[in-house]
Amino acid sequence: MHIDPSTGWCLEARRCPSPNCNERPDGEVSLLVIHNISLPPGQFGTGEVENLFLNRLDPAGHPYFADIAELRVSAHFLIERDGTLTQFVPCNQRAWHAGVSCFAGRAQCNDFSIGIELEGTDHLPYSEAQYRVLGALSRALQCVYPAITLERICGHSDIAPTRKTDPGPAFDWGRYRRLLQEGVA
Repeated sequence: MHIDPSTGWCLEARRCPSPNCNERPDGEVSLLVIHNISLPPGQFGTGEVENLFLNRLDPAGHPYFADIAELRVSAHFLIERDGTLTQFVPCNQRAWHAGVSCFAGRAQCNDFSIGIELEGTDHLPYSEAQYRVLGALSRALQCVYPAITLERICGHSDIAPTRKTDPGPAFDWGRYRRLLQEGVA
């Protein structure tokens, strides 16, 4: 997998530019945040995550959507259950994925992080394809952004523990870290 350092786009990802981003205040990228998402909750392959990140979510499409349709959020990447990789925001821009957050005493993690969403829930195992793509993508990001060390990869729950639980107990951190260290999926 390859990230173009001049544009911030992953060459292997499907591009789907979100308007929910802006310039990074310092241009720094030094943190990787793993999330999960499914819309409606617990349903996969609906296309609604993309609609949310593109501000096209129909509030009448599901009772849950009425409360979130007006949110202006995004992530850099989404990895679907089958391993499909979509990029919504170039890595050199700030995606709006972390919200109120803090890492190592530093607030506003969106300023210096890349957000990767896994299609899933806290309690359902993630797929083989997702781990394979997540490992390859993470290694590619580390090549372009060497400040993203193993110690600077975390879950959304680690940077917003009073608000968020993702990627949840179903995420196998040991397996993921082995993929990064071994360089194989």
